[in-house]
Amino acid sequence: MTFKMAVPNKGRLHDRTIELLLKSGLDLGEDWGRRLYVTAKNQDIEILFVRAQDIPRFIAIGSVDLGITGQDQIADSGFVLKEVLELEFGHCRLSVAVPEQSNIRTVDDIKDGCRVATSFPNVTKRFFDSKGKNVEIVNVSGAAEIMPYIGVSDIIVDLVSSGATLKTNRLMEIETLVTSQAVMVTSEKAMEANSARIMDIVNSVKSVIDAENKKYLMADVPVSQLPEIDKLFPGLAGPTVMNISGRTDMVAIHVVVDSNTIFDSVNKLQKLGAKGILTLPIERLVP
Repeated sequence: MTFKMAVPNKGRLHDRTIELLLKSGLDLGEDWGRRLYVTAKNQDIEILFVRAQDIPRFIAIGSVDLGITGQDQIADSGFVLKEVLELEFGHCRLSVAVPEQSNIRTVDDIKDGCRVATSFPNVTKRFFDSKGKNVEIVNVSGAAEIMPYIGVSDIIVDLVSSGATLKTNRLMEIETLVTSQAVMVTSEKAMEANSARIMDIVNSVKSVIDAENKKYLMADVPVSQLPEIDKLFPGLAGPTVMNISGRTDMVAIHVVVDSNTIFDSVNKLQKLGAKGILTLPIERLVP
């Protein structure tokens, strides 16, 4: 039976999702951007391009085995799903925001009957119910920030990243309902039936994410400095040391280092007498 995976067809999560899939080795073909679903070349994996907010439901009812969506969408869906990998992008938070000129500074200040505009009606209702607040949910499809200005709502619940959009629209954030990022998600039933296939995809994508924060470093170093090299680069399992043909005083080392340490690493190697230092990007990193 064909394995089905759902990914966002557009929006803030789309581009990075496709990038991760392609880098992980899933070949979507040349015309994937014009189709609603494709079968990955040489793999019995069907990729469906759907709305991010629909993906939790599709997984919950068993229409797809694995999906990529935001934790905000999962929270609003109300379905109990299994997150198998945090993807480290799409970071945001779902927050209550109020007009700056209002007298509201905490959720306790919100009066019963307050109108709340949001694209996340379910999680918003659950939140205010838990606070004992009887509010009116105004379901909007986007641009919630303008709703208080035009009189559609009194306050909003919306996604916030930097907060710049709120500030531009003279709104202020008073409480966070959900912190969110993109995740790979499945169901317990799908995991029981397809755990090997799911983990193959998860591990492939994870290897791409891990590799993006690393560099492959090569250098020729004096044999006498190997003890210092070991201290400098513990790496995944210490540096790989190889003999250089015709040389007894120098050896070649290969090591994986964090990208944010590459500047210091190269300088320290030079001070230890290293030559021919070379750094390379890594496409995938499988420990």
